[in-house]
Amino acid sequence: MTRSLQLALACATVAISGAAHAQDWQGGYIGGQAGYVFQPDDDGETILFDTDLDGTFGDTVNTTAPANAFSPGFCGGAANGPTPAAGCSSDDDTGEYGLRAGYDWQFGNWVFGGVGEVSWTDVQDSVSAFSTTPAFYTMTREANWIAAARARGGYAFSNLLFYGTGGFAWANIDHSFTTSNGVNTFTESGDDEVTGYQLGGGVEWNLNQQWRVGAEYIYTSLDDDDYRVRASGPAPATNPFILVNAAGTDFQRSEEEFEFDSLRFTLSYRFGG
Repeated sequence: MTRSLQLALACATVAISGAAHAQDWQGGYIGGQAGYVFQPDDDGETILFDTDLDGTFGDTVNTTAPANAFSPGFCGGAANGPTPAAGCSSDDDTGEYGLRAGYDWQFGNWVFGGVGEVSWTDVQDSVSAFSTTPAFYTMTREANWIAAARARGGYAFSNLLFYGTGGFAWANIDHSFTTSNGVNTFTESGDDEVTGYQLGGGVEWNLNQQWRVGAEYIYTSLDDDDYRVRASGPAPATNPFILVNAAGTDFQRSEEEFEFDSLRFTLSYRFGG
């Protein structure tokens, strides 16, 4: 074996052993995150109706003809005008920032722990319906803050930790309703506090025994199934919203889950092992 080959093998052995030996990841930490929130394609979302107010959605709102009063259709965004020809504005992606704290336990190269965090964002999600009147009806939800408690576990290679994470999430959401219909009365109801879950993964880089930086992907799904809008009178008796039940017609989004993806950079300070 040549001297150069012996030297190359020795260097490779040192590199492999160094990668296999994980640094100390155990202990508590505090930190923060900042990144961007992306919304999935929701072009297929609609608004559902309950015309007899029996709590079951999926009824057709008919005119006296009879004909489907919402035959012009729906769009996954905020309506720009009373007809589909005016189009809809898409839901914009937005920023996110937050604070976190957690604790990790280390078993060889394996690292397990838990993290709690709160994030602030203004991510919005709208859906619109168009009636033959013509008129538009837009339902919008906007997240104010999201809190989460997640478990995480991963494998450390020297000063790098690759991990997966998942757990419980709850959030505060603002709901709003806008319409160009000036004939009916519209009443909103529902809870602005919602719950759900988060799943994701990431990588952290141990700069030294105190500071860490990382990148993280988080998928959030919030169960937003409580918000309703009721269209009622005063209106002529021939108004489609009061034909079946004089008390009116309830609106609900077809997509009960408020879903979005986050890409973040993280920074944390480790304070004990």
